[in-house]
Amino acid sequence: MAFELLRSGKHKTPLKPKPMEEMPHTQLGTDYKTWCDSHKGTHKWRNIRWPVLIFMNLLFVVSFVFDLAILEGSLSGSRLIGFYLMDPFNALQELAITSTTGYIVHLTMNFWIGLFTILIFWFLLGGRSYCSWMCPYHFLAELAEKLHNYLVKTKKIKEHAFHTGLRFVFWFGFIILALVTQQLVFENLNVVGIVSRAMIYGPGLLLFWVFGILLFEIVYSKRFWCRYVCPIGTTWSFVGKLSPLTIKFELDKCGYCRDCQIVCLVPHELWFVQRGKATQEVHYTGSDCTRCGLCIDTCAGNALSYTIKGWGTVL
Repeated sequence: MAFELLRSGKHKTPLKPKPMEEMPHTQLGTDYKTWCDSHKGTHKWRNIRWPVLIFMNLLFVVSFVFDLAILEGSLSGSRLIGFYLMDPFNALQELAITSTTGYIVHLTMNFWIGLFTILIFWFLLGGRSYCSWMCPYHFLAELAEKLHNYLVKTKKIKEHAFHTGLRFVFWFGFIILALVTQQLVFENLNVVGIVSRAMIYGPGLLLFWVFGILLFEIVYSKRFWCRYVCPIGTTWSFVGKLSPLTIKFELDKCGYCRDCQIVCLVPHELWFVQRGKATQEVHYTGSDCTRCGLCIDTCAGNALSYTIKGWGTVL
């Protein structure tokens, strides 16, 4: 049972698409367009997620400005009421460097406590939940995506996408760079850390790098950093493979409109919503899912919901 829950279902033969009489809008006695539009403009989970993200990042600022020992440091490494928290990819770079210098045995207990505490916390919340519920760059990228989509819709630019496997090239590349240079190379380019530190300690020239990435995402490839470059998100994706909290899809409630996939931040995770693609009556999103809730908000048939794998709907 547990093994089946971890599998995507892609290996199975697709089920036959539902006939018209079994479509949710038909059963409700309404036309397809009216049914699809019934959830337009609903942003329940986004309206919860954005305040949580803003509050947590402002907590860093307030703690620094008023010298409060609540949430100190930045997203690269912090301390919550005296309890250390360590970014996992930052920790992996540290481990790669110290493993070749012999200093790995000198890593402090706070390092290990901080690493495993944050891993356990985000494991329980679904791995890449960190990206949509905590990352300040993710917030900026969502706003940039709206502008990008407008430019595509008005045919001022074209959409450009890359293979999702590119992220593993960057992930291994940054680890190798840390080994070769004995430096945390990624931290110099990490837009998440740059934005986090700029909010807390004040802006610097590195913000031009952040603006450059955002501009590239607006005019060429939306969410380029989050989807293809950021090794932090890739690391959380590894953690998310076993995370219990995910999003459940129920085929009998789906109308094949694909509105959920259109708004999804990682659309490949919702491959099963396309007509004739689902291989079973119930699917679960995979480890790249950020649990942002955009798909849940937009689904007219309530075919998507937060769930704990094997337990049923929880939110």
